[in-house]
Amino acid sequence: MKNIIVITSAVILLTTGCKNNRDVADAYGNFEATEVTVSAETSGRILSVPVSEGMKTSRGDVIAVIDTTLFHLQKGEIDAGIAGTLTRISSINAQNEILAQQIENLMVNIRRIENMLKDDAATQKQYDDLTGQVEVLRKQIAANNTQKTSIQAEVAVLNARKATLLEQIIRCTVKSPINGTITGKFAEEGELVTAGRPLVKIADMSAIKLKVYVSGAQLGKIKTGQECTVRIDDGKKGYATLKGTITNIAEKAEFTPKIIQTKEERVALVYAVTIDVTNDGTIKSGMPGEAIF
Repeated sequence: MKNIIVITSAVILLTTGCKNNRDVADAYGNFEATEVTVSAETSGRILSVPVSEGMKTSRGDVIAVIDTTLFHLQKGEIDAGIAGTLTRISSINAQNEILAQQIENLMVNIRRIENMLKDDAATQKQYDDLTGQVEVLRKQIAANNTQKTSIQAEVAVLNARKATLLEQIIRCTVKSPINGTITGKFAEEGELVTAGRPLVKIADMSAIKLKVYVSGAQLGKIKTGQECTVRIDDGKKGYATLKGTITNIAEKAEFTPKIIQTKEERVALVYAVTIDVTNDGTIKSGMPGEAIF
């Protein structure tokens, strides 16, 4: 009977050991979300920031509105400049119409002189004087048209400045570039901001990444695109499992992260592996996780 008990105990220990081995993960790390820092693209006073930390936002949602009064005043000034410049073109067109009428009148006289020359009733000088006046008027029209080209170039420059202002006005309404969750808010209504100042931070929590480290001996067992099992604590001394896909394996080895405290493990070299995990809402950025390949 004693021998039977000893054998049974050994079987139990062996079975328990195998179970524990299956429960051991292949790699450990932390989850990282794709974060985007949204900054102001123009300077001015903030009129509103209709978001708060923890709020979910969609691509295109308004994050902040910056005062556009100064830009609208500058736009009005440019519009007035364009209108004044176009008036100069209208004036030149009116001058050209007068010159064209004068040319038409001179052409009538030239035809008369031509007929009179046939009967020797006019002189060649009279004919040359009239044709010379026509040529001068035509050159004046050409000179006026050159001025019109210069004025049109001025209008193009003003329109370009206006387009820049309109773009700045549009950028005063800051919108979310991605779908995600507001994880940080760095500005409030009434504050004066400059271009480039961070306003909020948005994290895309729908697809989160688990960054783990593996030894060189494990590299032969994994490859990019391979599916694996990702585990997180479920709060009940157990695990919740999710599916993951290996998306990146570091080409160069590095020292193990500082969270590895034992001297033996710190001197070893490991490779960083990134695993994409579809988040069902339970995973938060910074949470620890583990992978089973």
